[in-house]
Amino acid sequence: MYKGAGVSLQPQAHIASAPPKPVAHMAMMIRPTHAVTLDASRVEALHMIAAAHRAGLSRLKVAQTRTAPGVVAKILPDGYAAAPHGAPAAVQEAIWAANRLIGFPYVYGGGHGTFYASGYDCSGTVSFALHGGDLLTAPMDSSEFYAFGDAGRGRWITVYTNPGHAFLEIAGIRLDTSTAGQTDGEQGPRWRPLLADTSSYEARHPAGY
Repeated sequence: MYKGAGVSLQPQAHIASAPPKPVAHMAMMIRPTHAVTLDASRVEALHMIAAAHRAGLSRLKVAQTRTAPGVVAKILPDGYAAAPHGAPAAVQEAIWAANRLIGFPYVYGGGHGTFYASGYDCSGTVSFALHGGDLLTAPMDSSEFYAFGDAGRGRWITVYTNPGHAFLEIAGIRLDTSTAGQTDGEQGPRWRPLLADTSSYEARHPAGY
């Protein structure tokens, strides 16, 4: 059980069928700015609560909020990703929120008008993950990502975009709706291995990440 800010995260927690609207400025309200004075488990629980609210949920499944040692995320056998324990809170929260999309179908235009949809396309998926880390306030399409953040690859997060497609590298793994670089796999939001060649894409990253 995880507890923080009076909220418990139970292993049997489930995704609500009608996600509530995200709480305005939730990250500002509950992401600790004085983490050095808090117990590590309490800090982690607060991060999970922040990610859950931005994912449109009262809570995330415990399976969606796992961590792995070090600074590289790990794709797990169940399809979710474990966030690196050594990553900043925003990176962990983006991964946990993106875990909510795993298994959703590919839908052209999905996640554009609103972060919450029954299916997602490439830029809708990228937008949802960035929003989960409190790094984006409104969905963007692949062309709009040309102006996102700062130019070049980031230390933790990189958006790769061109006029027809966008995907996200985060802490050493790739969030993508495309099966590019794989001999099998399903379309739709999934965690995938990194691509060897990204030369046809523009790289952008959130400032500081």
